[in-house]
Amino acid sequence: MLATVLVFIGGMLGSVWRFWLSGLIARRFGEIFPFGTFTVNITASILLGLVSGFLAHLADRQLATALQQLVAVGVCGGLSTFSSFSLQTWNLLLERRWLVAILNMLVSTALCYAGVVLGWQITGS
Repeated sequence: MLATVLVFIGGMLGSVWRFWLSGLIARRFGEIFPFGTFTVNITASILLGLVSGFLAHLADRQLATALQQLVAVGVCGGLSTFSSFSLQTWNLLLERRWLVAILNMLVSTALCYAGVVLGWQITGS
């Protein structure tokens, strides 16, 4: 039951963070490219890398499990918008904006992967 509550609280926080940050970025940079979704996916990937690297060194396994449920599953799950990324990329393809769609897929995937690696490396894992 505690795991469900932790994921729920984390998911709520991550979802609100995603709503706020992606809206802020979209208003600032426009919707020509899905910059809001792009930004939250990279942010979530860095956070997930940081949390995973930190938890790998945490001796208290019970605390590590609780933090994983709260932050990795809850916050990062609520924050990361891969489903939005997929829909926006599909819409770009439907609009025949091939180059922007391909760039979105390649750059988002590469930078999100790099974000996880960076976060993990920062923790010294």
